[in-house]
Amino acid sequence: MTPIDAIRREYERIPPRGIRRLTRWFTKRLPTRLYARTLLIIIIPIVLLQSVIAFVFMERHWQTVTQRLSMAVTRDISAVIDIIESYPQNPNYDLITRIARERLELNIAIEPPGELPAPRPKPFFSILDQILSEEITRLIRKPFWIDTVGNSNLVEIRIKLDDKILRVFAKRSQAYASNTHIFLLWMVGTSLVLLFIAILFLRGQIRPIIKLTQAAESFGKGQPMPEGFRPRGADEIRRAGIAFIRMRERIERQMEQRTAMLSGVSHDLRTILTRFRLQLALVEESPEIESLNLDINDMQSMLDSYLNFARSDAEEDVGTVSLTEMIGRAADDGKLRGATVNTIIEGEDTIYVRPNAFTRLLTNLVANSCRYADKITITAANGGRWLTILVDDSGPGIPEAAREDVFRPFFRLDEARNQDESGSGLGLSIVRDIARSHGGDVTLSESPDGGLRAQVRVPM
Repeated sequence: MTPIDAIRREYERIPPRGIRRLTRWFTKRLPTRLYARTLLIIIIPIVLLQSVIAFVFMERHWQTVTQRLSMAVTRDISAVIDIIESYPQNPNYDLITRIARERLELNIAIEPPGELPAPRPKPFFSILDQILSEEITRLIRKPFWIDTVGNSNLVEIRIKLDDKILRVFAKRSQAYASNTHIFLLWMVGTSLVLLFIAILFLRGQIRPIIKLTQAAESFGKGQPMPEGFRPRGADEIRRAGIAFIRMRERIERQMEQRTAMLSGVSHDLRTILTRFRLQLALVEESPEIESLNLDINDMQSMLDSYLNFARSDAEEDVGTVSLTEMIGRAADDGKLRGATVNTIIEGEDTIYVRPNAFTRLLTNLVANSCRYADKITITAANGGRWLTILVDDSGPGIPEAAREDVFRPFFRLDEARNQDESGSGLGLSIVRDIARSHGGDVTLSESPDGGLRAQVRVPM
């Protein structure tokens, strides 16, 4: 069985629910931005490759070289011990010390007999300590004591002979592959250089995507195209940018045609309504004539509502307005309708919206609340990134099951609050259309005052 088959079999043993949980857990911990995810795609293979190379190097090359060097030092020490033990009657320690220093690059000292020091604690990274101890045990077979930690440039070895102690100082480089850090530094350095180059190229590829995103967001908010925007980057990103520009042009052309058509229809219908008014003005007053005049007024109001809904002030430019003044006008409108209106405003006063459209949004919400409640509270909070407006009332509210339906155009519900003055069923539809044209939305929920809460949230 191959390793892949074994992994596949273990993976199949995991229940589907466990797989979904593992996938959700892993997905939640991944970064959400494309730039960060692309960096992970670059960094993770580099780290894995370097880890494998470093592991193989540490296990094979470094350990093998250290073992051979330690073996050579141990053999030199063993040769010195053989010389000392071969001439026990008339030893020439000065000659032996000179030969070890000049020929073997070992500084030795022959001391009187005694006990070896207590073993020193093992270092955390003890490859030299371990290998050197093994070689001394295998080749010399005498009690010994080593210190590979005290002096970073030297290794001290003490070997207990029959009637003396041999003390040896060897350079660390003689028993240890000390130039390995150069390889690690080169590996890390080249990886950082490659990562820096990858980041530079990646930023050049991500920047056109960010510009395209900003252009799409500005179009969704009804703002003009960002200055200097044009498709850049890879071929796929360029094609996406060109497709977006063409789509925007088609939508704008369609909106212009619709606005022109509605303007013509509005002119024609208003002309007919004006003729009706003139003809009725020439007729004597009567209950029937008064009823016809009311019908004409309703038709005029409904026509204005339809046109406002279809137009939604998409052609209006975005500008800076005072949040306090806008909320104040909406509150004054509610007071004129006979309601008690309280206002609470927090955060920055200047907001960046389409003034007429946003004023219509607030007016529609307040007017909708005034029909069914006598107490209204308007709360506005501008946190810099998001503007949140809450309109709470003490009316009967709307059933939870119908709170989304009332946003549909022309939706009628018994005791519904989705009615403007003309009863066309477009009040809340216009509100949501304006909120979404600013890149936000409006939702309905239960108010702490017992009625309905309308929450408008748009980005700034």
